[in-house]
Amino acid sequence: MTYSTGPTEQVGWVQRRCQDLVRNVEHFIHGKPAVVWNCVIGLLAEGHILIEDVPGVAKTSLAKALAHSISGSMKRIQFTPDLLPSDVVGVQLFDSNKREFVFREGPVFANIVLGDEINRASPKTQSALLEAMAERQVTVDGVAYALPRPNFVIATQNPVDQQGTYSLPEAQLDRFMMLVRIGYPSPEAEVRIVADGIARRLPEQLQPVTTVEEMQQMIDIVRSIYVSPALQNFIVTITSATRTVPQLKLGASPRASNALAAAAQARAAVEGRAFVTADDVKAMARAVLCHRLMLTPEAAVREFRTEAIVDNILAAVPVPQAPVSV
Repeated sequence: MTYSTGPTEQVGWVQRRCQDLVRNVEHFIHGKPAVVWNCVIGLLAEGHILIEDVPGVAKTSLAKALAHSISGSMKRIQFTPDLLPSDVVGVQLFDSNKREFVFREGPVFANIVLGDEINRASPKTQSALLEAMAERQVTVDGVAYALPRPNFVIATQNPVDQQGTYSLPEAQLDRFMMLVRIGYPSPEAEVRIVADGIARRLPEQLQPVTTVEEMQQMIDIVRSIYVSPALQNFIVTITSATRTVPQLKLGASPRASNALAAAAQARAAVEGRAFVTADDVKAMARAVLCHRLMLTPEAAVREFRTEAIVDNILAAVPVPQAPVSV
């Protein structure tokens, strides 16, 4: 056992390991600490991460930096319009020596699956990830094959108004625990980015600072973080409120409630606490909920933003006042 046996000691160990992980990623991703922390929180919650932004702001570099900071198997899938579902999950091939069909694993069989520009593939190929992301297995020709644990999908996508992109199916968006946007760097951070480019530094050159075994231990600890009944009701009240907003044609699902609870547990752990507070829930609400919400056509024309809708709900829902007890 790598960590101590007491809850406080376990959470302290998780906090220190996450700090090491974030520092390592920030050797290459400059000026975006909140973005990096959100990604680490998503991984701690055993969730999949979708990184969306315009081309050239280090989406793929962030995904690579995270992947190379964790010692484990990593596979990259470059999503293109001609990519087939079998190119993702695998295929049954006939072995002439054995005179039988054998399964050849696809790149989804890895601890970390880097899906680059995921929305450039057709919806049929995107949907090949649905079972893998939700159930940690794939089914080919009626046979289920378990994926390795942990199994993270870190995907990048360009905004849907970019040429050559497809909208991700709602069912797949719902399977991404969090959506992270990077944004343009500050001038100071961009100077460091240019220096990295001149020196030909690459995220692949980062050395791992943790292992998949440690990540699994951290995930197990995060699952034990206490969420009071009052905060469980708080989470459900927030997600339920999205289903009654007139500007939305699709609100947050019960899966979103589970994702928000898990993300709040992970945030509590990186803050060094063995219990969740309302601040943890509110801090993770945007990243967990916004990409799951769909505006009505009228609201989209009037340029409503899902971020503003979530903020309004958080402001309206009363915060539980009951004391936290573990």
